[in-house]
Amino acid sequence: MAKSKFPVTTAIRALREANAVYQDHLYNYEEKGGTAVSSRELGVDEHYMIKTIVMEDENNNPLICLMHGDAEISTKQLARTIGVKSISPCTPETANKHTGYLVGGTSPFGTRKRLPIFMEHTIQDLPIIYINGGKRGYAVSMDPQEVVRILKPTMVSVKI
Repeated sequence: MAKSKFPVTTAIRALREANAVYQDHLYNYEEKGGTAVSSRELGVDEHYMIKTIVMEDENNNPLICLMHGDAEISTKQLARTIGVKSISPCTPETANKHTGYLVGGTSPFGTRKRLPIFMEHTIQDLPIIYINGGKRGYAVSMDPQEVVRILKPTMVSVKI
């Protein structure tokens, strides 16, 4: 069997276990480039690039929010929606501790700890999305309904 040129990350193992249908995509990662760089490198509209943001509430309870690459999360609206006082992004070290992934390579699949996942509801309306595959410079594309099936996220409306 030929060796794949794509990494086999914890996220990919989780996708395989869930019998997910996805395509692999490698791109040139740039430090702090975010979805602007990944969308440019893959030739995809940034709206279809989904970022995985690790956040925590006022009691340091972690959660993940999935958002369009070209949009921001209203942390006030997210806090109101889930019934907590406040939400803020985790430090890179805390995000790594909760997920097992380095910032810039964070995938919602196969996280170290099972975290509540909130997904901007408009993501499910897209025909295809690109989401991190668990390594910097590596994304997978899939039908957003696969994400819904596998992660069972809570749908929210928190886009700015």
